[in-house]
Amino acid sequence: MTPNPLKTQADRRKERIDDLAATAGGSPSGTVTGAGEIEESPGVSLIASAWRRLRRNPVFLVGAGITLAFVVLAIIAPWIAPHDPTQGLLLDKVRQQSNPIPGSEPGFPLGADNRGRDLLSRLLVGAQQTLIVGVGATVIGLVGGLTLGTLAGAFGGWVDSFIMRIVDVMLSIPSLLLAMSLAAVAARPSQMTVILAIAIVEIPIFARLLRGSMLAVRSSDHVLAARALGVKQSAVVFRHIIPNSLAPVIVQATIVLATAIIDAAALSFLGLGNPDDRKPEWGQMLGASQEFLGDHPHLAFYPAACIIIVALGFTLMGESLREALDPKSRR
Repeated sequence: MTPNPLKTQADRRKERIDDLAATAGGSPSGTVTGAGEIEESPGVSLIASAWRRLRRNPVFLVGAGITLAFVVLAIIAPWIAPHDPTQGLLLDKVRQQSNPIPGSEPGFPLGADNRGRDLLSRLLVGAQQTLIVGVGATVIGLVGGLTLGTLAGAFGGWVDSFIMRIVDVMLSIPSLLLAMSLAAVAARPSQMTVILAIAIVEIPIFARLLRGSMLAVRSSDHVLAARALGVKQSAVVFRHIIPNSLAPVIVQATIVLATAIIDAAALSFLGLGNPDDRKPEWGQMLGASQEFLGDHPHLAFYPAACIIIVALGFTLMGESLREALDPKSRR
């Protein structure tokens, strides 16, 4: 029995298409079942497609792991800290001339500071204060930026020009210098002044990003169709433009959170943060270690390492999210 040449050619064509799809590293939207026959499969949303790539991205997994560990540790820190971070349990071993910093001993693996307080306990509780400052500043900056960006992107005209000129002036000043100036204006430094100073610095970043995203979405086909159907301007903005413009802003918030933690540490290091050391914070601990940096560098190393690792985790996660949600970087 001789084989059917038409059927053999169709089978070869099908195998060739499947090989090309596999080589390209993507999955076809349909499966070829025969000559001229395609079995369609349901489409995948942008979020689902991004999640598929993120699950296989080791950079995202590392960043998400660091971030999750930091958040969990900050939440449970008061319960797992071995000692009260405000009590000088080793104060009797502090000698200003011979032994200003007690070393490690049983029950105190990292030693104590110049006031005899357990260094490990202060690092653990300090994670909670650092998280509060970073998240608080990012949330306030995000809300303010969304408000200004929505006004500029929705109304346009003189409203857009006025808001963007203010944003340009704020962006022209280095962020840390602007935060220092705002924190120095406060009559009494506190944790709230640090949060507000960093939040004000972040507002123009979110405002410009949302405004640019809204301008791109405003000229899309579905927005033009909604306007052609007579949909009200407010409904077009809040139902069509803003929901489709938030993805890059959310990704930027993840990256800005890392910057907020670093800026908060810098302000505390310069003495512009919360002066009450009964609530330890990593930047505050870093600033207090300057006096003993030459002979006891570990006092600065531990809080600095915590700041670097946490900021790295948020940065890796944010950059991975940005790459996964960017249509140009899809494979």
